[in-house]
Amino acid sequence: MARITVEDCIDKFPSRFELVLVASNRARKLYSGEEPTVEKDNDKNTVIALREIAQETLSVDKLRNDLVEEYQTLTFADEEEESLLEDETDNEINQEEIMIENQDTNDSSEQLSNSEKLNEDKNEIGETKEDELNENNSQEI
Repeated sequence: MARITVEDCIDKFPSRFELVLVASNRARKLYSGEEPTVEKDNDKNTVIALREIAQETLSVDKLRNDLVEEYQTLTFADEEEESLLEDETDNEINQEEIMIENQDTNDSSEQLSNSEKLNEDKNEIGETKEDELNENNSQEI
C-alpha cells in the first residue's frame, strides 16, 4: 500500500492540530502493545495510526475520548470522592479545634481551682500557725 499522508486524513478532523494529537496518541498506544485495526504491512506505528484514521476503522469519537483520557488526571468519580475526602478532613479539623479549645478551657479552670486550693491551704496554714502562737503566748502568761 502506498504511504499515507496527513492530507488523506484531514477531512476526518476539523483541524490539523487535533489530527496530529489523535494520530500521535494512537501511535503511542500501538507502540505500547495495542493491536492495530489494519494490516501492519511492515509500516511504522505513525503510518499505521494514520491509515486507521483514513480508513475509519476506529471512530473519531473513540479516538478523541482516548486522547482526553490520556491527559485527564481526574475523572468525575475521582472529583466527587476527592470533595468528600476534603469535607471529611474539614470536619476532622473542626472537631480537633473544638477539642483543643475545650482542653484549653479545662486547663485554665483547673489552674484556677488549683490556685484557689493553694490559697485555702495557705489560709489554713496561717490559721494553724496563729493558733499555735496564741497557745504559746497563753502558756507563757
